[in-house]
Amino acid sequence: MKKTTIAMVLGDPAGIGPELIARLLAEAEVRSKAQVILIADETEMRRGMDIAGVQFPYRQVDSLEQLSFVDDTPLFYDFRGAAVGEFPRSEASVIGGRYSLDTLEQALRLTEAGTTDAILFGPLNKTSLHMAGMAHNDELHWFAELLDFHGPFCEFNVLDNLWTSRVTSHVALSEVPGMLSEQRVVEAIELIDTALKRSGLEKPRIGVCGLNPHNGDNGSFGREEIDIIGPAVRTAQAKGIAAEGPYPGDTIFLKVQGDASAFDAVVTMYHDQGQIAIKLMGFSRGVTVQGGLPIPITTPAHGTAFDIAGQGKANVGATRQAFEIACRMGASRH
Repeated sequence: MKKTTIAMVLGDPAGIGPELIARLLAEAEVRSKAQVILIADETEMRRGMDIAGVQFPYRQVDSLEQLSFVDDTPLFYDFRGAAVGEFPRSEASVIGGRYSLDTLEQALRLTEAGTTDAILFGPLNKTSLHMAGMAHNDELHWFAELLDFHGPFCEFNVLDNLWTSRVTSHVALSEVPGMLSEQRVVEAIELIDTALKRSGLEKPRIGVCGLNPHNGDNGSFGREEIDIIGPAVRTAQAKGIAAEGPYPGDTIFLKVQGDASAFDAVVTMYHDQGQIAIKLMGFSRGVTVQGGLPIPITTPAHGTAFDIAGQGKANVGATRQAFEIACRMGASRH
């Protein structure tokens, strides 16, 4: 069976991305699971290996057209885009942001064309990206614009076998109730159901959060559960999706912890409703999936960790998990 082909980039060179990618590719088991093309500045790639104290084999290519994999050895394309000069360390910068965006765009175009099946990128720094000219709130919206994608999309967070998504994301909490609708909740449920199926689950089980404390206590303090979220769950069920809820946001993750088989995914109504829980459950293992886009894109959920960059302390666990998910989702494109 054809192996999944992954396009990898280091992320912001000021952070721990180069170290993480080096640690990942130094694992023979990782190299055996997928064919990898690493798009990176060679100096930064080698610096990552030095920081991690590891080496990995690679074969350099002069072009990204018609890639030819001979064995498990990753291919390497030396590229830094429009970034000129030395990269600052452990701080946000225009050059770090420019390098991040340009290498990501190369990986995006390669995967969009079908040469690769999925993308894995090292941690980015949003301040650097904005300094370099990214006008969007986050890279997910930037990806969607570059792909000219206009359908629904959402950032998924994954911890081990539990996935989470949200109906609203980077908005003020005061705006959340007005942004909820039955259609938007149904779309969020459908998005994560589709993503889980692409990752290999035949019939994902999805729990849906309410919005108000205690689900509004039968309308005593909020009717969103009655008027919007409950009907959305029933609509999803009528479409054949194994959705349940709404459940109070302060207990649904306890339900998952008490019974790992309860749900494969939880759909929350706003950012912190899911993020606080998932990060407390295992921050260093979390993965972000750019959900809903036509190509699989994953990254570790933690940030660039400027405080430990260059010290050889970075934990590769989340990056390894991101790789595993990229492999499974990429395989569904074959």
